[in-house]
Amino acid sequence: MFQGAAALSLDVKGRLAIPVRHREVLASAAEGRLILTAHPHRCLLLYPEAAWEPIRDKLLTFSSFNQQAAAIKRLLIGNAREERMDAAGRLLIAPELRQFALLEKQVWLVGQGSHFEIWSDGGWQQQQEAVFALGDQFLPPGLEDLAL
Repeated sequence: MFQGAAALSLDVKGRLAIPVRHREVLASAAEGRLILTAHPHRCLLLYPEAAWEPIRDKLLTFSSFNQQAAAIKRLLIGNAREERMDAAGRLLIAPELRQFALLEKQVWLVGQGSHFEIWSDGGWQQQQEAVFALGDQFLPPGLEDLAL
């Protein structure tokens, strides 16, 4: 289970050092094969391959004649890249994906249970402000009884 948010830095080659607490799980999951892809909110998604496959397979069942289905397939599957961490626990983020997500030096790695989101610093700050702006109305239907 991946959780928590970490502010990290990309190196000059576009590599992200995965925090030590997540490296072993990511390295052992699917023999270290990771999938990095784009998300419609302009962040990146990082999945162990085994967690990505059911999502990919479901997307592939939708018709490319449906404009919405075709658009989401192009975004998620069209940008998907198989990556591996290097021996130092760094993950190379391709220039195209860095450009898509507006990633610069500082980025955020945000655990989402089965996967991570990778946000630009500005994008992550906007996400946080959007939650605060909702005030008491931030819980979606079905979570009204959530107690913290």
